[in-house]
Amino acid sequence: MGNFIQFDATAIRELAQILRDTDLTEIELVDGESRLRVVRQSVVAAPVVAPVAVSAAPVAAGPVAVAAPEASDADHPGAVTSPMVGVAYLAPEPGAAQFVTVGTKVTQGQTLLLVEAMKTFNQIKAPRAGTVTRILVESGMPVEYGEPLMIIE
Repeated sequence: MGNFIQFDATAIRELAQILRDTDLTEIELVDGESRLRVVRQSVVAAPVVAPVAVSAAPVAAGPVAVAAPEASDADHPGAVTSPMVGVAYLAPEPGAAQFVTVGTKVTQGQTLLLVEAMKTFNQIKAPRAGTVTRILVESGMPVEYGEPLMIIE
């Protein structure tokens, strides 16, 4: 019958509760060749958009001004940070114009970029009005939770 192990449903529920209680997004237990992974999708305040067809290596339209992130970027009062782990996309689809570029004046709630997480494209919106002074990511770049994406001043 092989090395199939039945996992106790109560234990899985308890692991899921630990995820909720600790704000973790996943737990993985390994015992020899047995492996149990419980993953919870994080709740994001940004509205979810319909999936957009994106190639494995999207190409940005035109030149992209990307500033290297500095240690102080996350603490900058105008920093827009990633609400999740995923892949950043500066345009709605390959070959399309970017949502914003350096120098773009934005209004609060305007879409700045997308972060794809678990095959869902999430709009990252401007938390306030201002001018985009720095873009700290490139299209197709993996991003971490809390990583600065842009600076709006």
